[in-house]
Amino acid sequence: MKTDRAAGAVLAVLGLYVLWESRTLPLGTLSNPGPAYMPTVLAILVILFGVSIAVAGAASPPLRALGWGEAHRALVVIAACAVAALLLERLGYRVTMALLVLFLVGVVERRHPAFAVGFSVALSGLSYLVFHTLLRVPLPRGPYGL
Repeated sequence: MKTDRAAGAVLAVLGLYVLWESRTLPLGTLSNPGPAYMPTVLAILVILFGVSIAVAGAASPPLRALGWGEAHRALVVIAACAVAALLLERLGYRVTMALLVLFLVGVVERRHPAFAVGFSVALSGLSYLVFHTLLRVPLPRGPYGL
């Protein structure tokens, strides 16, 4: 089994699962989309891309050639995201995202502290501006309204 073929198959199965789970929600129409509309569209795209990756993956290295040297970093990133999900309601969106990005950039990626602080504050502020202000997505506010 080749790495790209395995990855494409996993993506296609994930897309099929989301498509299966979305079947109970109303799809709606193009002019009036229902709650299943976007998950269905994204699931179809994931299936198509997964199949195309699997078909084109003949030249990729074999699956057993993969190393697990970076597995600890992946686990740290997953754990940081889980902690951020738990803190989101308590600290608010902007503070939680700033702390998450600061940890990922400053600790995991070991960037210069000034860059890590500036980048985390800028990214959390800009993403808040896009989601809350422009797209009107209600985001959690922390105890100080942040």
